Amino acid sequence: MPRWLDNAIFYQIYPQSFCDSNGDGIGDIKGIISKLDYVKSIGSNAIWLNPCFVSPFGDAGYDVADYLCVAPRYGTNQDLKELFEEVHKRDMHILLDLVPGHTSVEHKWFKESMKPEKNQFSDRYVWTDSVWEQPEGMNCIRGISQRDGCCAVNFFSTQPALNYGYYKPEKPWQMSAEDEAPKATLQAMTDVMRFWLEMGCDGFRVDMAASLVKNDVDGKGNIGLWNKVRKMLDSEFPEAAIVSEWGEPDKSLQAGFHMDFLLHFGPSRYNDLFRCEEPFFSKRGKGNAAGFVKKYEENYAKSGGKGLICIPSGNHDMDRLARKFDTEELKICFAFLLSVPGAPFIYYGDEIGMRYVEGLTSVEGGYGRTGSRSPMQWDDSANAGFSVAPAEKLYIPLDPDSERPTVEKCMNDSNSLLKEIQKLIKVRNEHRALQSGGKIEFVFAEENRYPLAFVRSCGEEKILAVINPSGEECGFSLDVDIKESIYRLGGGIRSGGGKITAMPQSVEFSVIG
Repeated sequence: MPRWLDNAIFYQIYPQSFCDSNGDGIGDIKGIISKLDYVKSIGSNAIWLNPCFVSPFGDAGYDVADYLCVAPRYGTNQDLKELFEEVHKRDMHILLDLVPGHTSVEHKWFKESMKPEKNQFSDRYVWTDSVWEQPEGMNCIRGISQRDGCCAVNFFSTQPALNYGYYKPEKPWQMSAEDEAPKATLQAMTDVMRFWLEMGCDGFRVDMAASLVKNDVDGKGNIGLWNKVRKMLDSEFPEAAIVSEWGEPDKSLQAGFHMDFLLHFGPSRYNDLFRCEEPFFSKRGKGNAAGFVKKYEENYAKSGGKGLICIPSGNHDMDRLARKFDTEELKICFAFLLSVPGAPFIYYGDEIGMRYVEGLTSVEGGYGRTGSRSPMQWDDSANAGFSVAPAEKLYIPLDPDSERPTVEKCMNDSNSLLKEIQKLIKVRNEHRALQSGGKIEFVFAEENRYPLAFVRSCGEEKILAVINPSGEECGFSLDVDIKESIYRLGGGIRSGGGKITAMPQSVEFSVIG
């Protein structure tokens, strides 16, 4: 495990919406550099940067046309190198977003693969032998060139799937992961990783990490593939981190990833907490965290301490937290997010309570996600300080509410969400038990009951966290010696007689014997 991950607190930057330095209405790398001191002031010491490479932007950059070149709208390769250097000057780290599962149809590899004449890129993508045969279980594009065959796509029709082989080939056109063409694809992708690591990035968040090897129901093929990547990194770049978009930590951590996100889809039950009809963190008190905790404990046991399970505040694919919660509820959400194991990930703007912007027309393949990608709100100047461009030229329209939250407002309000997050990070940094590698034991997480309580521990230090998002007082039986309260939000807790009572909408962290 790279040492810097021990207490990494990530801040996710969606580059086109963060800060526009040249007035074209789109955020850019120089804009990010200008705001690094702000990111550090939150308490974040690491950054995940969404894709910033050359692309036709049919999917906001997740359709890469050149993995080795920064998109001109963001700047140059030299600008990105400068960003790496400025991040490191501040004793911070940065992950780039790697999209290894597919490219854009504009990528030179794909253009070569479409040719009917055999060449080195003919098998770089998943092609069937006949234009009439569609890959089973996948969408495809066909009839686009003189080559006979269909090409599998991962999501949009402009995202052809790269060929890493099939775990169990069943058709003549399906290759094994050990065949030469899939091995060449993996080699090409590791060369991309080397290029940016040598320039100074600190690792990668890997998009769709579980999807590369096809027909891989148990994940064994993808686990094997990523173990090869991890072997290369350990040998050549031992301080580089890889974080997976997988959502099944028991598999991704076996695969050699240092961290795995819990996703808003899949088996993690993460939605039960934040994004369902009655989320657990609502003050209505009608949620249920028991299913999430059960699944978390299963994954925690299966991972065997090999890596970190990360619970993000959100990302560019999810509704913003503020679509469901008010400011006081958000404070309690972050008390949880910043006190569980693994590296926290804060999505840009979530720390000030930025809202989901309703009713927007889709931008660059965002569709329902577009409302979570609006420009960062810095202050009350034109365009909330994001850009000096005319409002109609902004990448995505701003939240139109005149009372929208801004960094400036939050900085000047001692009771703001941002100030609470800064307090929480300070407490986390002062107690190793609350940091990434500290152990966790849930001591109360009953079906349809509040509060949620767990003990974090590291060495001799043990900290009891009691979190009650509901608007009602509640309690549970626990005989424990409370030595000192280190953090309280709201009324906190009362203890005695073998019982803990949590006040409405409150949090308390206590050192225990």
